[in-house]
Amino acid sequence: MATQRLAEREDEAWRGFLVAHERIRRDLGANLVPLGVSMTEYSVLGLLGEAGRSGLRLTELAERRGMSGPGLSRLADRLEQRGLIERSRAASDGRSYELRLTAAGGALLRKAWKQQYADIRRLFLDKLSDDQLQALADVWASLADEEAS
Repeated sequence: MATQRLAEREDEAWRGFLVAHERIRRDLGANLVPLGVSMTEYSVLGLLGEAGRSGLRLTELAERRGMSGPGLSRLADRLEQRGLIERSRAASDGRSYELRLTAAGGALLRKAWKQQYADIRRLFLDKLSDDQLQALADVWASLADEEAS
């Protein structure tokens, strides 16, 4: 049985998404290099920054980041060695670890956020009208709704 191909408009929409995503992600990552942080490190630091002083358990951070526990643990080791995060045993459960940003990690994150926000505007947001942004936000909401069902 032959696989049904995408219609021309469907193919154009899908390929456009893939090309734009890859280009924007590549450019965002490249602009973090001078700060000494990768996109993966940035995403982990960002989640910890959003968590504030309470930090996040390693398992929760791995789940939010979509990483395996061992993979995130190795990444956390590297960030800890660089003085960007600190790891401590969870007070409520001595078996798990909580991660928090250090002052140096917070300072780096603020620089990275500033860079990322400027790049996101330049590479993406500034190229779309308000109507296009609303339509795109609606698309993402529709796709998120499908995921939840």
